[in-house]
Amino acid sequence: MANTKELSVEDKLRALYDLQLIDSRIDEIRNVRGELPLEVEDLEDEVAGLSTRLDKLKSDLESIEEQIKEKKNAIDEHKSAIKKYTEQQKNVRNNREFNSLTKEIEFQELEIQLAEKHIKEMKASIEHKKEVISQSHDRLEAKKSHLNHKKSELDAIMAETEKEENFLIEKSAEYQAQIEERLLAAYKRIRTSVRNGLAVVSIERGASAGSFFTIPPQTQMEIASRKKIITDEHSGRILVDSMLADEEKEKMEQLFAKL
Repeated sequence: MANTKELSVEDKLRALYDLQLIDSRIDEIRNVRGELPLEVEDLEDEVAGLSTRLDKLKSDLESIEEQIKEKKNAIDEHKSAIKKYTEQQKNVRNNREFNSLTKEIEFQELEIQLAEKHIKEMKASIEHKKEVISQSHDRLEAKKSHLNHKKSELDAIMAETEKEENFLIEKSAEYQAQIEERLLAAYKRIRTSVRNGLAVVSIERGASAGSFFTIPPQTQMEIASRKKIITDEHSGRILVDSMLADEEKEKMEQLFAKL
């Protein structure tokens, strides 16, 4: 690899344009994936959220069922107490004792009625929870299915492009190493500031690629001489002549064809 100090302006321009071609190819690969990785991530979050909610609903259901058991046990205890007090009434010595036991029996009967009312309310709550659980389960399964589909889609694209992307990332790093830091920083800054990521463009029909602003003939001659690095005054992009661009495109196409 050539030392950055030994590079002529032309070599720098070639290295920059090669880097642009490599980075643009990486951009294309990532554009194919598009929003898929984010979609998969969002779906994973939704599935996790629904799973947690479903677990909570099932836990609530178990808790209510346990409370119903406790109420039924309490009813049995109240019934036993009524039976005991009724038996005691047979052996009372006066009306006061009889009335006292009658009040106890009435209290136990009220407790039974209250427990039965609570059981009825809890059974209604169970039915509602079961309906919500069923709906949540169906929604969760639908989301899981959608997630699996999107994951398969992403995996297929990754399988096709991962090897090429990794190779290009390595090549991008190699070409970056040839370029002096100041110039590389400018390239990266321009790349992030323009919509299509093109920091280095060639002259096409008297204008910079993708621009409608004509470049003066004198400036075009300076660009073609490859003696200094010239930028487009309108977009700030680094400019190269079309012949250099065609040569580097051919060279890069041969590199990409090896993949």
